[in-house]
Amino acid sequence: MNVLLVEDDPLIAMGLLQALQQNAYTVLHAPDGTRAEGLLRANDIDLIILDLGLPDMDGLELLRWVRARQSRVPVLVLTARDGVEQQVLALDQGADDYMEKPFDLRELEARIRALLRRSHNLSTDEVSLGALQLSPFQRTATLNGERLELPAREYEILEILALSAGKVVTKARLAHRLSREGDEVGDNAVEVYVHRLRRRLKESGLAIRTQRGAGYVLENAG
Repeated sequence: MNVLLVEDDPLIAMGLLQALQQNAYTVLHAPDGTRAEGLLRANDIDLIILDLGLPDMDGLELLRWVRARQSRVPVLVLTARDGVEQQVLALDQGADDYMEKPFDLRELEARIRALLRRSHNLSTDEVSLGALQLSPFQRTATLNGERLELPAREYEILEILALSAGKVVTKARLAHRLSREGDEVGDNAVEVYVHRLRRRLKESGLAIRTQRGAGYVLENAG
């Protein structure tokens, strides 16, 4: 899942980046509204965490811009502005949730999971493929009952393949999903991540097959 973090405070941004990446989210960071607009134009974003006190514009202006583009991406406002009036204003202008700073990280993570569940119309049920189980909104995978310690990008590829099991997923789709600001992912990098996943899945009864000229498909081995 791609999360856009719009936050100008470097300490808060760094803490959130680390916490979200540890939960296997791909995080793009914008310290101001202008750069946030650029990232939104160039990337598929699953959720926005939005500070309101940005250096170049009010966060509500960015929120209105997002909704004016007919985008339904969930927006969680995370701000130092307190009071019911501020909450009502943000929610009326298109925010999906509102949290005040300082905040509890566990609560923030839970709200993120809830917003993603609603936006993707998915439940908390695990995806089971033989000995492999994925919990998309816990961002975890287990094999034969033991947790797989996967880097964020490997997990992202595995989740995409698992949710499309039996169907071809193109390299271009995988590369686009993994690309982050200033760190484009090409076909060669995708091949490296897939190679690593194949080794991890060796005892799973599953195989990632290459469909020449098309992409990859996750299916039963044999």
